[in-house]
Amino acid sequence: MILFQNILELDQSLFHLLNAVWTNDFFDVIIPFWRNKYFWLPLYSFILFFIFYNYKQKAYWFIICLIACVGSADLLSSKIVKEYVQRVRPCNNESINDVRNLVHCGSGYSFTSNHSANHFAISFFLLLTLANQFKKLKWPLILWAISIAYSQVYVGVHFPLDVISGAILGVLTARLFVWLYCMVDEGIPEFCSS
Repeated sequence: MILFQNILELDQSLFHLLNAVWTNDFFDVIIPFWRNKYFWLPLYSFILFFIFYNYKQKAYWFIICLIACVGSADLLSSKIVKEYVQRVRPCNNESINDVRNLVHCGSGYSFTSNHSANHFAISFFLLLTLANQFKKLKWPLILWAISIAYSQVYVGVHFPLDVISGAILGVLTARLFVWLYCMVDEGIPEFCSS
């Protein structure tokens, strides 16, 4: 119990640093857009185009698994973990006085972060499949997911532990769906050869 309390205190201290201390005017303007799912629609569209353009008919199973991966990560985070843990968001937590809330504070629970789970699921599904063939994708995919997770803390809607746990959930979900992708169908052989 003491260890758990110490972890929560560390989590709140780190939240304070990321949300209230290590801030600047530029990030205050950019990060609310950066975390918005509509901001990334061109990237999502490009990913779909890239897969279909390069892999034609073989791309369908890949896209189905990618969409199922993200949907599963989202469902696990929002409907199972959040409902079980029921952690209050920092922007709704009355015991935290100095939250800089830069976006609308949702009424839902905080643990785990759906944004983090979803973007780590996307990036690691792509990383575990495409990065063998397209090696330059590895670090941009990882940094992209980390930046989305970080933005959730910066705008005041999640604690660091929420986004770290969401990231773990997303990575595990991606690993499961890459395994399913390769087990059920040969799909695109170079994806499953490693």
